[in-house]
Amino acid sequence: MQPSFDPSAAHFASRYLSAFAALPVAVQYGFAVVLGLVIGSFLTVVVHRLPVLLERAWRAEIEAVVPDAPKSGADTYPERFNLAVPRSACPHCKHVLRAWENIPVLSYLALRGRCSACGARVSPRYPLIELTTGALAALSLYAFGPSWPAVAAFGLCATLLAAALIDYDTRYLPDVLTLPLLWAGLIVNFSEGGFATLHDAVTGAIAGYLFLWCVYWLFKLVRGVEGMGYGDFKLLAAIGAWLGWAPLAQVVLIAAVAGAAFGIVATWMKRMRFEEPLPFGPFLAAGGAITLFVSTPLYALFG
Repeated sequence: MQPSFDPSAAHFASRYLSAFAALPVAVQYGFAVVLGLVIGSFLTVVVHRLPVLLERAWRAEIEAVVPDAPKSGADTYPERFNLAVPRSACPHCKHVLRAWENIPVLSYLALRGRCSACGARVSPRYPLIELTTGALAALSLYAFGPSWPAVAAFGLCATLLAAALIDYDTRYLPDVLTLPLLWAGLIVNFSEGGFATLHDAVTGAIAGYLFLWCVYWLFKLVRGVEGMGYGDFKLLAAIGAWLGWAPLAQVVLIAAVAGAAFGIVATWMKRMRFEEPLPFGPFLAAGGAITLFVSTPLYALFG
């Protein structure tokens, strides 16, 4: 006789998801926003610390060949440094934040955007990242309902946000974000209920990489300089793995128009020089997120 109790993880997960779907809509959105704020607080740590960890890893490889290599900015951080330790602290006075000072958004508002120890101003970037992630969680729930696609969509958006911010700060898209994101997209689309068929997802990953790879080499042959980094290829490949090959033209179009507009405005406001390279990753991430939620209205607009 088959037991009536299914101990599998999938059974438990589906059960809890069904229970969540039975909750009032306001409770569902409240939970999504709070979860998004908490994840956003973690993303602020990832965006700040992951580049330091990568720089340390690269430096260790260099020192294995060149022992007297010059010091880097990563050497100013504690020896034990990862995404979990040390605890978050004020960058000015090194005051370690207490638990009540780490509550997303609320702590920033309660402290009026200043350190409780030295009074130095805290960047509004932290609560903005938290609020953006909370909004993405609510938007994922609105677009896909209380379902696994909503969970997957939020995971995609949170990773795109982290990658975009790191690329904006460092002009580098880490493989530790883009490559797992690519594989996650293929896994999500492996079963029914994904965002694209597995065939379209694999084709999207290939097409996304090859398209920007061709643009890169064409630009280099014509201008003699590199127009973008290899991380952009991998990010568009990851977006293709999630959304399939068909929406990629819209993703690139949104990214190109948004990037050009940003560059023109930033140059006009003298925030950047005309010849200064502009990171393309944030605009690809924006194009991917927009296409995830609104599908491909530009295709209908242009026939």
